Amino acid sequence: MKPRNRPLRCMIAAVATVGALACAEGPEQRSSRSVSVGAPAPRYAAQTLEGAPVSLQDQQGKVVLLNIWATWCKPCREEIPALEALHQRHASDGLLVAGVSIDQPGESEKIASFANALGVTYTLWHDSDDKVSTTFLAIGVPASYLIDRGGVLRWRHVGPVKEDDPSLNEALRAALQDTVAVR
Repeated sequence: MKPRNRPLRCMIAAVATVGALACAEGPEQRSSRSVSVGAPAPRYAAQTLEGAPVSLQDQQGKVVLLNIWATWCKPCREEIPALEALHQRHASDGLLVAGVSIDQPGESEKIASFANALGVTYTLWHDSDDKVSTTFLAIGVPASYLIDRGGVLRWRHVGPVKEDDPSLNEALRAALQDTVAVR
């Protein structure tokens, strides 16, 4: 398939996956798979660009802004300066911005080069199987999730992150002020 069709293909696959999960599971399973603000974030693991395993559970005690993106996604490129600004402003307060690339297997060097060219200094993970979208019930990219120090989802957003988004900044301020390390 031509690269320009990949975003549409991925969006269709994501919608089909979410639909299939909803149809295949009973009401009890669907409710346990909900990704709701105020509920514990789902368990999730990926790899660093170097291939080392990493997980949200490893980040307990930090506030995590998990951002699902891809190098071929134009809105993802447009939001990178906002994510970088949030990282620069709040890393010393305990914020970990984790950009999870859903690019194809074997593209870690491409992802690193792409991010380097755009000045990305925040953490990058690679999920070439796109398990993150299924885990967080994300339909398309970019999508972002703010998880507090205790692993509770505090904010979610589909579409590009904006540095001055009032709902994000309010949720971020509250999460960073909460000094509870682990619940």
